[in-house]
Amino acid sequence: MLSRISAEVDKTVAMRILVVDDDQANAEMVGIVLRGKGYEVITFPDGASALEAFARVRPDVVLLDLRLDDGTTPRENVNALSAAGVATVVYTSGEHPALLRSAARAGALGVVLKSADESVIIDAIRAAADGRAVLTTEWAAAIDGDPELATVDLSPQLQKVLALYASGETSARVGAALGVSAETVNEYLKRIRQK
Repeated sequence: MLSRISAEVDKTVAMRILVVDDDQANAEMVGIVLRGKGYEVITFPDGASALEAFARVRPDVVLLDLRLDDGTTPRENVNALSAAGVATVVYTSGEHPALLRSAARAGALGVVLKSADESVIIDAIRAAADGRAVLTTEWAAAIDGDPELATVDLSPQLQKVLALYASGETSARVGAALGVSAETVNEYLKRIRQK
């Protein structure tokens, strides 16, 4: 058990997080929280300066503000980061579902609210660092509200899972409502994300 804990701590200490947020107070706040958990944090106010420094910084995960005031779009930023091979989590107040959908289509591993508990943000960063999707109700609600969703081939079961999860239900409660396990719900959500 101690070796597992030690390995987890070592992984966290070695992890470098790039925070891209044009709101300096937000960037500093999340930086303080992440540094307090042992992460190395580098902040940038815009996508252009972050991408310029990317080769030098080599982050493990990018926490990307959805709406940067630098003229770039979430899709452009996520595409550039994905092309560079870095896991990206969109960090947002959540009021722009169309932009969330755009970031998801571009390859963001997930969405986390700026108002989320620090444990949720840390879990999202760890999942992204492991290459796992960060499946939140904000992500599901944005996808569920997509006008193009009808063109995606989702089975009736996947449609039900998405609608329930998007309404704020947990994986366990969605599973109970549909007679499947929470793990099955999570697998369904991963399939939806891939489509």
